Amino acid sequence: MSIIFNKNIIALQTILKKEIIRFMRIWSQTLLPPAITMTLYFIIFGKLIGSQIHDIQGYSYMQYIVPGLTMMSIMTSAYANTSSSFFGAKFSKSIEEMLVSSMPNYIILLGYTLGGALRGLLVGIIVMCIGFLFTHIPIYHYWIVFCMAILSSLLFSLGGLLNGIFAKKFDDVSFIPTFILTPLTYLGGIFYSIHQLPAVWQTISQCNPILIIVSTFKYGMLGTTDINIFYGFSMVCILLLAMLVWCIYLLEKGVGLRT
Repeated sequence: MSIIFNKNIIALQTILKKEIIRFMRIWSQTLLPPAITMTLYFIIFGKLIGSQIHDIQGYSYMQYIVPGLTMMSIMTSAYANTSSSFFGAKFSKSIEEMLVSSMPNYIILLGYTLGGALRGLLVGIIVMCIGFLFTHIPIYHYWIVFCMAILSSLLFSLGGLLNGIFAKKFDDVSFIPTFILTPLTYLGGIFYSIHQLPAVWQTISQCNPILIIVSTFKYGMLGTTDINIFYGFSMVCILLLAMLVWCIYLLEKGVGLRT
């Protein structure tokens, strides 16, 4: 039993190490672009446009958008890493070698998911540090910031894995981020409070999972939120569990992997 456990740990470490080396080797494509993009957001929205906007919930506009942009970078980076890496393994047929090995499918899932989550968290730390250069952010609840950053990075890393499983060509990898995640992100309360919306749109917005994540994370940093944080954590945990089960099922069935 211990031999099998040790083999699984080595397999997990190998996949995770490969993923880390992969995105660190091309850091100019994986870590630098999000940092530059978010810096532009801070300058254009935070400084230029933000100076024309009144305080929101007691904070300057620059302070208000830092948590949302940090979470946005975590989610998009975690998703992009896993979707592109897993589809690349499918395209090169290297995933087939892992599937026919004695390695359990959950080890494959954990390796890719943790790799994507680590990239998301690393990018999030970089963006948060850049945000601190522009303004002071009083972090009220460190454990909420920490937990939500980890949960959201794992959630979107699993989402990227699902995208990689179903993708049949390279264009499919960018379809969901472009046409689904991007609209949901910009409607996710990053640049505004949903209390500024009409009542009916406030209700509709609370069904947006990205708004739930951003608002909960924002509570951890600023102590203010648009939703109940217990509802936020509950929804994220439910989504995380559902996607985890779905990914395991797809890997066990070989959906999109075996022809």
